[in-house]
Amino acid sequence: MTDAPATVGVMLVDDHAIVREGYRRLLEAEDGIAVVAEHGDAESAQTALERLPEGTVHVVVLDLSMPGRGGLALARRIAQRWPALRVLVFSMHDHPATVAQALAAGAVGYVTKTSAPQDLVLALRRVAAGQTQVFSPDVARGQASAAAAAPHMTLSPREFDVLQGLLRGHTLEQIAQRLSISPKTVSNLQTQLRAKLGVSTAVELLHYAKQHGMAS
Repeated sequence: MTDAPATVGVMLVDDHAIVREGYRRLLEAEDGIAVVAEHGDAESAQTALERLPEGTVHVVVLDLSMPGRGGLALARRIAQRWPALRVLVFSMHDHPATVAQALAAGAVGYVTKTSAPQDLVLALRRVAAGQTQVFSPDVARGQASAAAAAPHMTLSPREFDVLQGLLRGHTLEQIAQRLSISPKTVSNLQTQLRAKLGVSTAVELLHYAKQHGMAS
């Protein structure tokens, strides 16, 4: 674990302006925390990171569900391009598989939007100080009770992206466009994830997702 900077520079990435304003006010009321940038999508956040001087941002507080590439893709890009940056996911989703995918993408912490405000502040300070696997209490409970051997926990990040698209009712072409990959690649990923989950049809896939709390 490293020492946190004297003032933790934070970038907020969430597509809801009202939500961003709410937790910007929360964080800026804290000593030693400064919100230095905020963005409503992954693309503009990445562009800003490329332009900002190194050391301006220490922690990216990141939502997962956004238009365009989404939060998981941005987390992966940050891990590849700026490994010193810390990503703290702040999301409405609390399913253990989603948390696992966020960690696999490079996030070091995960807090749900139903958590107490101070849970976010505490998590941010902990990740800024170099801690990993930082969770809000509800996420920690979910991780502790999750069956690590469940088939969906073995999906690769890209397979999980495709699964999410399928569960939202998107076509293979729509998923391919969202992920910037070819429809053939999406089709192959669909075949792979179905094999891992032990399902062969869309109905079986939906039934599996409902059994494991991944679909309404």
